[in-house]
Amino acid sequence: MQADRLLVWVLRGGATLTALVMLLILVFLLFESWPALTGLSLIRFVTDAAWHPLEGAYHLMPMLLATLLASSGALMLAVPLGLASAVFIVFFASPRLAAVYKRLIELLAGIPSVVFGFWGLTTLAPLINEWHPPGASLLAAVLVLTLMVLPMITLTAYTAFVAVPDALLRNAAALGLSRWGMIVGVALPAARNGIIAGIILAAARALGETMAVLMVAGNVVQYPESIFDPVRTLAANIALEMAYAMDDHRAVLFVSGLLLMALVMVLSVLAGLFERHRHA
Repeated sequence: MQADRLLVWVLRGGATLTALVMLLILVFLLFESWPALTGLSLIRFVTDAAWHPLEGAYHLMPMLLATLLASSGALMLAVPLGLASAVFIVFFASPRLAAVYKRLIELLAGIPSVVFGFWGLTTLAPLINEWHPPGASLLAAVLVLTLMVLPMITLTAYTAFVAVPDALLRNAAALGLSRWGMIVGVALPAARNGIIAGIILAAARALGETMAVLMVAGNVVQYPESIFDPVRTLAANIALEMAYAMDDHRAVLFVSGLLLMALVMVLSVLAGLFERHRHA
């Protein structure tokens, strides 16, 4: 009993520390962006003609749109591929093949983002350029981000499927359900929470990814008219300009960071609402 109480207090302390770290990060972002939030009209982030900090123009919307398009495009590709990979590992592959395939996915998850960026810059972008110039584009960013978040979705979905009680699957098989019917009708609903958690983590990584996207997206601040247009995301903009930013320019870059954190918080809230609605 004493060991159980100690474990409870350790877990409570860890949870409290995590919450405090998140709160401190939020306070830090608010403090650093406060000069822009109070000294500049917020509507200027939408209505300014362009992003020209040296001229006092701080139009953030093209970069926000590029961030959302790149992240959502990557998720549209990675979610079905990741779920299919997890289903293959758990329900279709032989034990040896499943082990090898899972190790390959784990290896993909461990590759540094700059390596993905190098590959995208030297291989993927030239291939896209042959199809439709200039190569470094929104499409390149989407494809690189897909490779980066795919392992996270696959591994979390795999863990969720493995956690489904064997009794449920045996009962489904006893009722005469096919393997596919068992997956769709039993395994997917039972593993839904873990799958959604993995998708949220993948979306958060896609929103905040910097180096790889910076290397392949083209870094042009504009509204893309097609997936072949170069774009610049919020995270890439922070990395490019923070080294020399001063005064209002620096504060607006922290506003960009605040926007990114707000997007992640919105994802978390939506996941909570979805879960509450499902149990209602």
